[in-house]
This record gives sequence, C-alpha cells and structure tokens, in this order.
Amino acid sequence: MDFAFLIVLIVNIVLIGTMMFIERRKPEVIISWLVILSFVPILGFIFYIIFGSGLSVKTRRMLKRKILYEDAYENFVWEELLRLPELSENEREIASFNERACKSLPYFDNDIKVYTFGKEKIEALKADLLSAKHSINMEYYIFDDEGVGKDIMKILCDKAREGIKVKLIFDSVGSIRSKRRFFRKLKKAGGEVAEFFPPLFGIRLINLKMNYRNHRKIVVIDGHIGYVGGINIRDDHMGLKKKLSPWRDTHLRIEGNAVYGLQNAFFNDWFFCKKRHITSSELVALGYFPKMQKKGNVVTQIVCSGPESKVHYIKDSYIKMIATAKKKIVLQTPYLVPDDIFMSALKQAVKSGVDVVVMLPKKPDKKFVYLATLSFARELVECGVKIYLYNGFLHSKLLMIDDVCISVGTCNADNRSFALNFEINAFMFNKEFLKSCAKIIEEDIKNSIPIDITYFKQKPFTSKLGQTFFRMFSPLL
Repeated sequence: MDFAFLIVLIVNIVLIGTMMFIERRKPEVIISWLVILSFVPILGFIFYIIFGSGLSVKTRRMLKRKILYEDAYENFVWEELLRLPELSENEREIASFNERACKSLPYFDNDIKVYTFGKEKIEALKADLLSAKHSINMEYYIFDDEGVGKDIMKILCDKAREGIKVKLIFDSVGSIRSKRRFFRKLKKAGGEVAEFFPPLFGIRLINLKMNYRNHRKIVVIDGHIGYVGGINIRDDHMGLKKKLSPWRDTHLRIEGNAVYGLQNAFFNDWFFCKKRHITSSELVALGYFPKMQKKGNVVTQIVCSGPESKVHYIKDSYIKMIATAKKKIVLQTPYLVPDDIFMSALKQAVKSGVDVVVMLPKKPDKKFVYLATLSFARELVECGVKIYLYNGFLHSKLLMIDDVCISVGTCNADNRSFALNFEINAFMFNKEFLKSCAKIIEEDIKNSIPIDITYFKQKPFTSKLGQTFFRMFSPLL
C-alpha cells in the first residue's frame, strides 16, 4: 500500500510538472490542482484524469486543421468589410476588433428574432424544420431523448426520409443521459449523426475528454435560417420542471448573411468529428452557402472559441465591449465564475462612472457553482456593481453595452466557458434592435430582486464557508 501510494505521489508530481512546463497553464489553475493532488492524492489523481488532463497534441492539431474561416464563401461576404464605415465609431471599434482578433467578419443586412423562453423558440424551430427543402444542420450540447427531444427527432427522421440532407452533432457529456439508440433512429432514416468527443470503448462514463464540452447550440436550415443561443433540446429548458421554473433564456433566429457564420462553425465541428474534409468550393456547390437576399438591418458577427486556442476569443470580445462602454453595461449569466482579468474589467468600468448591472438566477441548478458565483457577486457589490437575482432560473448568456453592441450565445461568464468549452456567440449592432433588447431586460429587472451587501452578511455560516471553499477551486469549475 505504501509503495502504491508512493507511485501515485510521483505521478502527481509529474502531472504538476506537465501543467507547468509543457501545457503552461495559468498559475491559479496549477495551484488549484496542486491543493487537490496534495491533500487527496489518490482521489485527486482520478479527478485529474477525468476532468483535468489536457487535450493531446494530436487532438489540438486536428482541431486547428478543421477551421475553415470565411474563405469558403469569400465571393459572397468579404466585401462586407468595405461597409464598416457605415457603423458608428464605437460600433466600428468593436466590430474591427472582432474581425482582427477573432477572425469574425461583420455580416450586414440581417433580420433577427429574439426568444426569451424555450417553448416559443421550439415552436418556431419546429415550423422552420418542417419547411426545410434542402438541408438541416443541427448541433446541440444537450439533445434529450424524451419529451421535446422526441418531437424534434421525429421531424428530423421524417425530413431525412424525404431526401433532405440532415446532419446532427450532439455532445457526449451534455447528452450523456440520452440512449445512443435514440440517435441511431436518424441514421436509419437516412440522416447523419456525429458524437463530439465520444467515450472510450463506447462506455459513456469512460471519457478522457469530458472536461472539454461542445457547449454550442447551432441550427442552420437550407443555408438561409439560423438559430443560436442558450436553449437546449430538453424539457427543463422549456420551463416544464417546477424546480427551475420559470426558465428564462435568450435564443436568436437569424436570417441573412450571418447564417454563413453559423454554417461555417457547424462544418468546422462536423469535419472534426468525421475526421474528413471537403473543400470550400464543394460546400458552396452543394448548396450549403446560398446567396442571400437582404433581410434586415442588424449587423452581426459570429465569434467562436474553444480549448484548441490559447486565445479566448469570446472573453476577449467581452472585455473589449466592457472597456468601450460609456454609460451602461448589462450582463446576464447563470454562472459568474470569471478570472481576475474579467473581474478587473467590470470594476474599472464602475470606477469610470459606467452603470454596471449583473443579473443572476435566484434559483440555482448547480449549488457548488452557485456558491462560487455568490462569492464573486459579493466582490462586485462591494465595488458598486448592481446585482439582481431573477425570480426563477436565468440561463441567458447576454452582454449589452449602451446602444452600441449586444452579444447573445452559449458562453457563460465563467472560466469553463471562456477556456474549456467550445462556445459560439453572436455580436450585434443596430440601435433599434438594441432598444428592443433593452425593453426585454427592463422586464427582467421587474421580475428580479436587487441585492446589496446586507444580503450576503445575512447568509448562514455554512453558505459563507461554501462560498470561500468553492471559490478557491473556481479555475476548475
């Protein structure tokens, strides 16, 4: 037993060395793992293998090779860059940053519909799926095999039998409760299915990449209509479970050139899962990037981020937005577990006279993450940030500054979304569109309670202890 313990100890030292000198992780991440591996070495080693091991060099190379960028349809949209002067100076500052730093083109002339509850989004999605004539590309973190999941799967199978090209990507961890025979229905109907980071030997609990989750929710129908946002294919996202009801979320339906960005992101992941690639000209020839007609006047950028890059694109865009704000910042997130850089950006905004509002759920779905969230919320309250707790579960991932820019997508304000998950957000510019979003936020505030430092002081000792304890491991959450 002593010999085995010594072996584990030596292995743990090697793991720490690997994190420091090969993977070059952030100091706060290394310290968190050092504490775990030192105090509970055997259990810590198991946790590390499951949740902490980095992506292999081979996997990282494959992920980088899969990126198409926008050259798949450059004849359609590169001219959009010439229209940047149409934006205001503040809008152009953010849009130019996203184009240069995040490789995200600004797409003009989009019509965007905002859904704030799961039921209305699913009803619209079903109608669009039923009207599909060419192709359906769908990618979800959670695709449940019950309730709403069965309804959507039936539509997909029916369309596949009609000869429509149907492709579905589901995340192995997010959809872990769904039976795999559920997805085989689509294959039998003539569709195609891919599992992102599948487990070893087909055993769902043995997955060495489960720490890296594809958290994206993308739908592209006929290359013309796109969906992106926070709502998964699961009943609780419909508000059907009282424990987390009402479930407030934000999801977008997009028509216009920005659908190219969603399609591009989908095929990046599809080619990675299938370990094959076809040329950009072939995708265009197959009708996946059709020419668009002008649909609206919302300028939109699609920004993706993931663990294959050391640059955290969505987080960097968030920080750029926060630094650009002159009057007001509104952040909605179910989990507030950011790093020091993000926290510092919010604090600097307050010190600059910007009205900073952060909205969180009153009902938590993950208690240990919520305790860490409260710890960060208290720190922000002490700096002058206004914190609101929504009377229900707020799953919305939204950041809005002034009347300049709003971002909606899948990225939470936490280290997991910023650095470990595969995420996708839409960044939108249009004053009238932002006004309509501001009205939605005003209704959210009416359905929320403001909290101050007294709220935190009145928390029981166990809650305060939990906040301190789980914040210590926030880099790993």
